[in-house]
Amino acid sequence: MGTDKRVAIVTGGGQGIGRGISEALAEDGFHVAIVDRDEATASEVAKALQDRGLAASPHRVDVTGSARVAAVVDEITTTVGPIHVLVNNAGFDEHLLFVDTEETFWDRIIDVNFKAALRFVRQVLPGMLERKAGRIINIGSDAGRVGSSMEAVYSGAKGGIIAFTKTIARESARAGVTANTVCPGPTRTPAMESVLEKQEKAEATMQAMVRAVPMRRLGEPADIAAAVRFFASDGAGFITGQTLSVSGGLTMA
Repeated sequence: MGTDKRVAIVTGGGQGIGRGISEALAEDGFHVAIVDRDEATASEVAKALQDRGLAASPHRVDVTGSARVAAVVDEITTTVGPIHVLVNNAGFDEHLLFVDTEETFWDRIIDVNFKAALRFVRQVLPGMLERKAGRIINIGSDAGRVGSSMEAVYSGAKGGIIAFTKTIARESARAGVTANTVCPGPTRTPAMESVLEKQEKAEATMQAMVRAVPMRRLGEPADIAAAVRFFASDGAGFITGQTLSVSGGLTMA
């Protein structure tokens, strides 16, 4: 993509899907800037990659503040180099009926799952447009494509990510910058386990999710990372504004 050192930012890169993406991009030769609010997990992943001879650095930030996001992007650009790939993966959710939620909950869901991506794109995109090269990969959700019970606000935020990504793709295409969305289905992550722990019939819920997937298994972080890896690759340079579900056939839309 034009320079010897290719730099990728992965938000929420310290665990779950984000960790899988960080590992995949590092294996593909990117210096991966692992951005996470949990400094310990970001550092752990970065060290594990460095021990394998791969390039990575941890960067602690709370994605809900524009000034903090601007500062971490400036830090990465200054210490590592210009950003070639941005993966907006940071997310948060709780399973609640909409009528049981309050506006403070809505604000948190929208801030982390939607506005955080806006903040990072706003900071990174100008440089990509100037260099006429770059890849923006936003992690959506099948909940944003078809809805999901007990995830009303999360579904809305992820639907917003899909529409936002398409618009960025349109606005950036002439500069050679692509923007695509990867939508995971049910995926085995620490976040999912945390949600299930709060339910009385966690095992039954897990089995119900597995039965709903035509391939009869949950996704793994590596499954999602494979799609991100493709969109970040040189071979995907003519693909933009697309939404790809990685869900074992659960969603076919």
